[in-house]
Amino acid sequence: MQPRAFAILTALLLGVLGLGSVAVTDWTPSTTAAAAAPAATGATGAGAPPSGGATATGASATPTGDPAVWTRSTLRNKLMSEMEATDPGVALADLDKITKQLPYTVRFCHPIAHELGHAAVKRFNADFQKVISFPHETCAAGYLHGAVEEMLNASPQPEVDLLKLCAPKNSGPCIHGVGHGTMFVAKQDVAKARDLCNKFTTDQNRIRCSEGLFMQLFGPDEEDEKAKANLPADKLAQDPLYPCKDQPALFQSACFFYAPTFYLSSHDYPNHPEVYADALKWCLAGKASGGAVDCSRGVGSRTMKYNLDREDWAAQQCATAADGWQRKACAEGLVSYYTVNYTDAGAAGRLCNKITNKEMQGYCRSASGLSASLD
Repeated sequence: MQPRAFAILTALLLGVLGLGSVAVTDWTPSTTAAAAAPAATGATGAGAPPSGGATATGASATPTGDPAVWTRSTLRNKLMSEMEATDPGVALADLDKITKQLPYTVRFCHPIAHELGHAAVKRFNADFQKVISFPHETCAAGYLHGAVEEMLNASPQPEVDLLKLCAPKNSGPCIHGVGHGTMFVAKQDVAKARDLCNKFTTDQNRIRCSEGLFMQLFGPDEEDEKAKANLPADKLAQDPLYPCKDQPALFQSACFFYAPTFYLSSHDYPNHPEVYADALKWCLAGKASGGAVDCSRGVGSRTMKYNLDREDWAAQQCATAADGWQRKACAEGLVSYYTVNYTDAGAAGRLCNKITNKEMQGYCRSASGLSASLD
């Protein structure tokens, strides 16, 4: 992997990361007995994370008429109805409020925001400026990503329009959204999507585009049946870290970073908390191709995303790694997602203060630019 590409991507991942960044995520409140999964023993002896699955749908409604526990489908339906009755701004504001009050909903807030973006483009007849005139930073800019996906998917000249959509600002989240869109246009064909990302003239924007590309590869939108049908699930299951080691150097880091998304989802992470530690071991398959560090960062990022209301438990999963370099990389991933989700200046400090393992706390503070000796 080229040092320059690695350095650029690391800076992006620990900064704003449309990641992904991001892009996406979590858990049923531990106080809700109806939604709690049966206790299981994970790698650290912690119980299984609460599950937001089918068991939650039967929970009694609150006085407001909302379900006691949100699932992806119930929250999506509420917000889509709100948007149809009002506008995207109202739905996004409600989504932001709900995810802040109930951190477990962060697990599915990003893909729901994607759907809102798709629907908004159709509602406003592909008037992209109108679509993005509503505040759209909620859930790591998922609404923006979905809007860009829809615009490119419907474009007769996506290879031309992808350079226009984000201009003149060319913000990171917008170009990350273009990366998602390239996979819609290319029908999950990585090589064709990569060619579209290479239309950008700078390495920085190509890397940003690659982030969305690989985030979409490893976690296609659930409502997009065509994308799911084109997901090379057989290859992903058989070949550890496919197709990352075969990518050009500039694209490898983003691929390795997002690869754990598929690993965790295919191993039923909501009901099997041990898979976070297993994923770190799985990342070691990338050592020969130089991807183990980025993969480990990706595990940390997803672990935080899927356990946003259990910060210390998430750090404990990183602590299971046998080697210090991997524990450090995993901690960097924890910080990267936490600061994408909570964008205020004190977010990283709050996270580090909640981590009880002193080694992991030190890695957290180092990744956050804080003093490693701060109590």
